[in-house]
Amino acid sequence: MDAPSSFDAFSPRRRAVIILVLGGVWTLGSFATDLFLPAMPAAAKALGASESAVALNVTAVLVGLGLGQLLAGPVSDSRGRRPVLLAGLIVFCVAALVCVLAPNVQVLVAVRLVQGMAAAFGNAISNAVVADYKQGREAARLLSWMVIIGGVVPIVASLAGAQMLRLLGWPGPFYLLAAIGVLFLVFTAVGLPESLPKERRVPGGVRASLRTMGNLSRDTVFMGYALTAALAYATFFAYLAGSSFVYQHVYGVSPTTFSVLFAANSLGMLVAGRLNHGLLARFSPDLLLGAGLAANAVAGAGVLVAALSPGLGLWAMAVPMFVIVATLGVIYPDLTALALSLHPEVAGTAAAYFGTLRLGLGAAATLAIGIGGAASATPMAVQAVVSAVLALALFAVLSRHIRNQRLLLGLPEEAWSDVPPA
Repeated sequence: MDAPSSFDAFSPRRRAVIILVLGGVWTLGSFATDLFLPAMPAAAKALGASESAVALNVTAVLVGLGLGQLLAGPVSDSRGRRPVLLAGLIVFCVAALVCVLAPNVQVLVAVRLVQGMAAAFGNAISNAVVADYKQGREAARLLSWMVIIGGVVPIVASLAGAQMLRLLGWPGPFYLLAAIGVLFLVFTAVGLPESLPKERRVPGGVRASLRTMGNLSRDTVFMGYALTAALAYATFFAYLAGSSFVYQHVYGVSPTTFSVLFAANSLGMLVAGRLNHGLLARFSPDLLLGAGLAANAVAGAGVLVAALSPGLGLWAMAVPMFVIVATLGVIYPDLTALALSLHPEVAGTAAAYFGTLRLGLGAAATLAIGIGGAASATPMAVQAVVSAVLALALFAVLSRHIRNQRLLLGLPEEAWSDVPPA
């Protein structure tokens, strides 16, 4: 398991297992947030806390996802992907059990920060493993499979979270998170080989990592991709932080109905990811990315219209929300592949820096939603439309640089298939 090998050298079945494991650990952050969403109003009541204080749980996880990647990526560049990922999974499991015992919302938020940092190991390292194996269009197709797997997770997580809330009260989702962490730990130990050969590892500590991040910061194209991703995800995180309260308080739906709506949105991301995987065989990642960002901006405007006109009803809000989530099935894999293909020699650090910038702005967005309160959908809607329009505008400015890289990042697809037929 510790001997690195080329991805194409594995058998079709082995490649499928690796993709499933990578997709699974990549979803740790989604599990950490989505499972708890239906329980947030109940947790606020049980802990005697305000809804905005409980909403900081989402912010804490997102901040942890950003900070944890800054640790996981550089360490995995020097120590290898597999052992660092296993360590992160162990911490994730322990943090989930500690959340069950939290006596107040302050302790809960603090532990969720640690849990988010542990979940970040799955996010950063799975992206780095893909960059170890593939670049450009091929990397985007591989990442699309991870998004497809990730699209299944919120469907299951939100519904499961509502049932765990019904059975065990607000701590119920954390029991399930601990079990999921153990399951991923076993799958990683058994099914994920090392992807980074010792001769390609980058020695050094904090100073070397900071030097690498400084070099990345001076790469205009890389930073353009990272900031575009951050703005696109700020739209999604506005939905993530505000939708539970907006649907249940503004539109009066039950926790179970909210879970169904949330699951439907996630199904849209799954379908979009599968469509993106197929279209990448014919179209370049930047062309598909532009279409995804444009649809995201239009959907953000739709959310704002629905928020300012509550008489339009639930579906006026639910439909553009669906589009916002679905477009991530195109935006995430294509943006990530384009960015990480620029610096494959430091894939772990590049993935960590890219992820931290992307999640940092998302965390700021959820903080704004929490301050805005749950009485209105307007704070969520304003954050969504502003972020989506800015992401599209930045990508338009960046498009000239992307065209210059089309020779490298838009090559025709090779004949091999990255996933065996069912």
